[in-house]
Amino acid sequence: MPTTAPTAHSLGDVTASDSTLRRFLHGLPGVDAVGLEARAASLGTRSIKTTAKAYAIDLAISMVDLTTLEGADTPGKVRALGAKAVRPDPTDRTSPSTAAVCVYPDMVAVAKEAVAGSSVKVASVATAFPAGRAALSVKLADVRDAVAAGADEIDMVIDRGAFLAGNYMKVYDEIVAVKEASGAARLKVIFETGELSTYDNIRRASWLGMLAGADFIKTSTGKVAVNATPANTLLMLEAVRDFRAQTGIQVGVKPAGGIRTSKDAVKFLVIVNETAGEDWLDNHWFRFGASSLLNDLLMQRQKLATGRYSGPDYVTVD
Repeated sequence: MPTTAPTAHSLGDVTASDSTLRRFLHGLPGVDAVGLEARAASLGTRSIKTTAKAYAIDLAISMVDLTTLEGADTPGKVRALGAKAVRPDPTDRTSPSTAAVCVYPDMVAVAKEAVAGSSVKVASVATAFPAGRAALSVKLADVRDAVAAGADEIDMVIDRGAFLAGNYMKVYDEIVAVKEASGAARLKVIFETGELSTYDNIRRASWLGMLAGADFIKTSTGKVAVNATPANTLLMLEAVRDFRAQTGIQVGVKPAGGIRTSKDAVKFLVIVNETAGEDWLDNHWFRFGASSLLNDLLMQRQKLATGRYSGPDYVTVD
């Protein structure tokens, strides 16, 4: 589903004022909802053969941000999660590590110690996650605390109230400020697509986030009823594809929430390949925000290797 993106020249001044930004965002092509959903559903029916499936499962494991974001999180739970991220299947050293462990800022130091010496990154939600209802000074302090504790990545939430009210420049300025506070840490910008109501809003939020310097755009917090879907992820992949075509800047995509099975993960990888292309089939550019997904991937991996399905007792309970 190709879209008509603005020219590279026109992007230079679209953030000069609230009016130019509004004009740009509302000038983006409208989304054909029926066509978008039909395209996503069609890609989800693609048949994946055994060899390709084994590759896809390992790729999906390497893209997981293994996540715990609960009020009852303890240092012990975070250490166990870090150990699982580094070696998802202790009985099989050929299993890839996950991309990252994602925790609250106060658990970053614990997670960092747990994954020390590995390729696993430590991501931290910040900016008054998940609601984002706090003063900018509080949000930036949240980010700086996480970075000071060693976070490699910051997952921020946008102010959906400001966005839905049409105050796009406020949202833009907050992302720019959080990006600056993140320093060398990569920034994932969460839209909470389930609260944006329309596909047109998701497209606008995607471009707004990228214009403000997001390294990743992310669907959801996982804390609302509607999270990542094939359709909203497809739409965001179109946005990053078009943004790179116009600017030369590549931005990652992270669907989060509701992706629980290997079958679901493989569907998303097909959508990535067919929409953005092979350049995004790498955990530097595509992630799954998940907690239970990894267990199913490990069980399916074991079944492909041995021909036997071991069931849920084969993997640790997160």
